[in-house]
Amino acid sequence: MKSKVYNFELLLDWQLLGTLSQIDRYDASWSSIEKREGQSLKQLRTIATIQSVGASTRIEGSKLTDRDVERLLDNIDVSKIEDRDSQEVVGYFNVLDLIIQSSGDIEIAENNIKNLHNQLLRISKKDNWHRGEYKQHTNAVEANFPDGSRQIIFRTTDPGIATEDAMRALIKWYGNEDEVHPLIKAAAFAYDFVSIHPFQDGNGRLTRLLTTLLLMKMGYKWIQYVSLEHEIESNKRAYYQTLRTCQAQRPNEDISEWVNFFLQSLINIQNKLALKLKGTSIETQLSNKEKLIYIFIGNHPGCTSNDLSVGLNIPKPTVKKLLAKLVNNNLIERNGQGRGTSYVIK
Repeated sequence: MKSKVYNFELLLDWQLLGTLSQIDRYDASWSSIEKREGQSLKQLRTIATIQSVGASTRIEGSKLTDRDVERLLDNIDVSKIEDRDSQEVVGYFNVLDLIIQSSGDIEIAENNIKNLHNQLLRISKKDNWHRGEYKQHTNAVEANFPDGSRQIIFRTTDPGIATEDAMRALIKWYGNEDEVHPLIKAAAFAYDFVSIHPFQDGNGRLTRLLTTLLLMKMGYKWIQYVSLEHEIESNKRAYYQTLRTCQAQRPNEDISEWVNFFLQSLINIQNKLALKLKGTSIETQLSNKEKLIYIFIGNHPGCTSNDLSVGLNIPKPTVKKLLAKLVNNNLIERNGQGRGTSYVIK
């Protein structure tokens, strides 16, 4: 059955309804999971933040790895950050952190969206002329691929009155719509925002940040412990192809393909989160500190005892003792000797 969602067509079939139900079933159990996994979640949030910052900036062409991002965020000195990639990383981190800490206080309003854009580009002097303000020149959605090539995905809304009217209409619809399922509402908002491309630069990054904000505000709090951005980066070609397919029909396009891609991405990261938290039957029998170490190694293969001590704030002698136990229980593998000893999950 075709349904109308904002200015779009959407096929509401049993597959889509089943996907929504699956996501919401996990969400309904989240409160009990959160209480049970308190300490583990702190570590997962740190890892997810690094993955999200790294992935979202790499989608736009950054070359920094997650390790590079982690080192940069551990020692932020804004006065010394001059290269574009580092500026984008710090800007993204600052806005993501603000959203996670204060999502309940950030209303979906034009001024707030402009302010988030301003914060995203705040430390980049080259962006002073346009940050926090709608675009003055025509732009387009471009894909950046690892081989350095760029490809125009689709044209966007014209600057000036056309962009202003489109943004105000989208925000008004979002504020007044109370019949559409929240996840479909979030998917439609993200799709139209990136299609409008309201700012001169930073639209892709801001779309992903706003998606996290919308999901947090809708009560899907687990989103902060896993990286939607990393999932999109892993399926980058499908992401751009889906946007292109839908946008080619603009206006009044059918966005069924985009909504299904969006929801499937959420299913995928829910499964990854559940796997990280539940682990194997052996892992569930570990002590809290053993589990933290096990999760850390799983997300940082090749890490050292010093990495674990610093990353988890656990004394090094305790870390070494617990590592020996995990090795003896055949849960992790030790590689190398002396200071170069590293660990991976078996």
